[in-house]
Formats: sequence, C-alpha cells, structure tokens
Amino acid sequence: MKICVFCSANWQIDPDFFEMTKELGEWAAREGHTIVFGGANVGLMECVAKAAHEAGGRTIGVTPRIFELTGRKTSDYVDVEIPCDNLNDRKQIMQDQSDIFIALPGGIGTLDEIFTIAASATVGYHRKPVILYNMKGFWDSLILMLDDLHSRGVTRKQWRTYIKVVNTLQELQQTIGMGIVI
Repeated sequence: MKICVFCSANWQIDPDFFEMTKELGEWAAREGHTIVFGGANVGLMECVAKAAHEAGGRTIGVTPRIFELTGRKTSDYVDVEIPCDNLNDRKQIMQDQSDIFIALPGGIGTLDEIFTIAASATVGYHRKPVILYNMKGFWDSLILMLDDLHSRGVTRKQWRTYIKVVNTLQELQQTIGMGIVI
C-alpha cells in the first residue's frame, strides 16, 4: 500500500511527535508499505522518510520546483522523486500516488492537504480515507470544529465518513488493516 503522510516541516515541535513518527515510518517499512510525502528534509517529513528508508522501506517525495529557488532541500531519504510545479500539482500527484492519507501534526499546509483530499472524496473523485493521527491530542480542536460544523448542518454527511481519527499507532494499524474505503 502507498501511504501518504501529511505533516509538519518544522523541527521546533514536541519531541514526542518525532518518536511517534519514527515508529510509524518503521512500521510502514516492515509491512512493505511505501511512504509518499512532501519530499523535504525538515521536520516530521524528514523523520518519517528517514525511519521508513532506514528500515528498508521505499519513499516517494513529491517536491515543488520552488525548493530549488528558495534554498530548501529534498530529503536524502527519497527513493523516487516526483518534481511538481506548485502546491496544487503536489496535492494532485500525492492523491494519485496514494491509497490512504495520514495526517500527523502539521500547520497550514497540512490542513490544506487534509481538506483538499477529503473534499475530493465528498464529491466522488476517489474513495480514499484521510486519517488524523491525533498524537497527544494534537487534532482535538480540529475535531471539535468539524463536529460543530456538522451540528450546524453545513456538511452534507458526517465528516467522519471521510476523515477517520486514531490516537495510537496500534489504532492506526487496526484501521488500515480493516481495509477502509469511504
């Protein structure tokens, strides 16, 4: 399975997130899954790629060409690099390349990725779920907001149809093992 990981490209975040991300990357490699990610050599992106790569797994990095212009670097742990022109292309390539999406702690870019993929599912472009890996309650406020949107009637279906929530690697493994589609 190709697992797309959306996550932070920052180092200055909770150290536990790095340990949990490393465990995810190692597990994915042991199970023979490929990690698809944003391709950068920073933050949780670098962490998941390094963990998967060093555990014998395969990684696909979808890297915007602007990296070259801004001094950002592609991870040394990318096995297959797919360059893209902009963030819209990046999300489309990641969607096309992946079977499932896992959102780790992240910022505006991660939120954009979560909602782009989930919105695409709501209108029928794919049947691939997004999983919020709610490390240490990171996504609790987003979950409350989504519940509020649903209670106000502005979502057509219950948001959990498209976005699943797990709190531990074991829950993530069980959810993926169930072969979920939406």
